[in-house]
Amino acid sequence: MSGMRSYGDPCGVARGLDVIGERWALLVVRDLLLGPKRFNDLHAGLPGVSPNVLTQRLRDLTEHGVVQRRDLPPPARVRLYELTDWGRDLEPLLLHLGRWGSQTPTTPDGLLGIDSILLSIKAAFDPANAAESSGLYELRIDADTYVIEDTADSLRISRDTAPNPPDATLTTNLDTLRAIYDHQITLATALDSGSLHLDGNEAAKQRLTSLLLASFAPSPRPTNVP
Repeated sequence: MSGMRSYGDPCGVARGLDVIGERWALLVVRDLLLGPKRFNDLHAGLPGVSPNVLTQRLRDLTEHGVVQRRDLPPPARVRLYELTDWGRDLEPLLLHLGRWGSQTPTTPDGLLGIDSILLSIKAAFDPANAAESSGLYELRIDADTYVIEDTADSLRISRDTAPNPPDATLTTNLDTLRAIYDHQITLATALDSGSLHLDGNEAAKQRLTSLLLASFAPSPRPTNVP
């Protein structure tokens, strides 16, 4: 990897860190889990990284087969970055790391990104406690649309529009969603104020609400953390 020293250890953990152990590398992977992004969109979601460092991380991850570039044809002329199949294999690791990291005793002052909030929904999903019914939901957050496909025993979230009419739709902005996630306001308060809208049949709206609230619940802290 360009500019990165290898641990020189044949253990799989060390070999994996040779690929994704550089600062910002795993966060780039995290922000591509829900779908492809342009460079500017990646940079906007990682405000602490400089353009030069982000360029280097994307180059490194591409060279190692974790990320791939895709150029859209004219008239779009847009270069997208997306995970390869091997890169997507990192999803369980990142979801588990997110659950583990959320138990740390301190929280940085930075703003939580939309990708992190939506991935927390997936991380909190427990098939053992899931309803038997399945559902298709759309989340419209500012100008972006996301799809949640709930099949009772699995949950898929992607940056996309629903292939069929969704069973329920949630429309809001990122500031409102952050406020609910941080327990500054409740979902009911957001609904009453009109800053969040839920549309669809009642059963689907209840199911979507349950998925959100399960992920927004405070994470339990280890008993040995002061």
